[in-house]
Amino acid sequence: EDRGIKVSRTGLYADVDTAWLWIEVLNKTLELGLTPVSWTDYLYLTIGGTLSNGGISGQTSRYGPQISNVLELDVITGKGEIATCSNDTNSDLFYAALGGLGQFGIITRARIKLELAPKRAKWLRFLYTDFSEFTRDQERLISETDGLHFLEGSVMLDHGPPDNWRSTYYPPSDHLRIVSMIKRYRVIYCLEVAKYYDETSQHSVNEEIEKLSESLNYVRGFVYEKDVTYIDFLNRVRTGELNLKSKGQWDVPHPWLNLFVPKSQISRFDYGVFKGIILRNNITTGPLLVYPMKRIMWNDQMSTAIPEEDVFYAVGFLRSAEFDNWEAYDKENMEVLKFCEDAKMDVIQYLPYHASQEGWVRH
Repeated sequence: EDRGIKVSRTGLYADVDTAWLWIEVLNKTLELGLTPVSWTDYLYLTIGGTLSNGGISGQTSRYGPQISNVLELDVITGKGEIATCSNDTNSDLFYAALGGLGQFGIITRARIKLELAPKRAKWLRFLYTDFSEFTRDQERLISETDGLHFLEGSVMLDHGPPDNWRSTYYPPSDHLRIVSMIKRYRVIYCLEVAKYYDETSQHSVNEEIEKLSESLNYVRGFVYEKDVTYIDFLNRVRTGELNLKSKGQWDVPHPWLNLFVPKSQISRFDYGVFKGIILRNNITTGPLLVYPMKRIMWNDQMSTAIPEEDVFYAVGFLRSAEFDNWEAYDKENMEVLKFCEDAKMDVIQYLPYHASQEGWVRH
């Protein structure tokens, strides 16, 4: 037991004070060979912060968001009382607090599900020029129950460096090839996946990766593979953060926009937003994520709003702006939201900021 982090090996859970960061919980549980299963891309966030929103990443399609992997909470209610709640006790408060943006109380402790920690990860990226092939492959992969442990996708545009601050992933010798493909198509797509393994599954994981590569419709010759430790994979964004900090590009405005887009609308979104608004405005800096999730992995009783369809896409415009040009990004965000509204796409904002009650109700 550490101050505020108590791990139960037999119960496979960790009781955590919610001011702790996910990276600290990971380090503590790994000492005992255990790990939480659902993550955010960036680990230097508090437990209470992500559980008040949802907590999504490439693991969500397999394990559900972080809020679906919590067994119990302590919550300080609006009356100043501390209440312990779970699926069985005070369940209304439990489900309201998870994803509830702090509106129903402040989460002070969470009991988080754990499982045995893998040792390593095969981490692959495949590049696509055809959006329908890209989404078809993503949707097939998340439908396979014993498939990948992580799946995300991103958009690469012909303004800005390859894949922006994630470009350290690609071998420098390939940068020119990738750039020329982006120049030719203006918009290309990257499927990013990971499969965890340890000593016992080392042989089979190589076969699985080979089979996976053969089954996908990416542009042949544009597949990249890394073999990394489990913690290096989970903490992969840290390198990008330190790099941006060294250039003074981290502590700047971040006019982000995160959306949940129903599967039936994602092609229209690609055409109207990625290939329309974003290309036309030519200002995007920072990762542009697009990957599918399954409604069945979420709990309807929780506060986080999600689309009605069985499959929906998380789309994240994770931009960094300068102090003198953030308004251009803000304007573009409004343009994207207006496009979705005019097209009646039933898009829902994740991590929203609502200036009106109507917006709050919808999202």
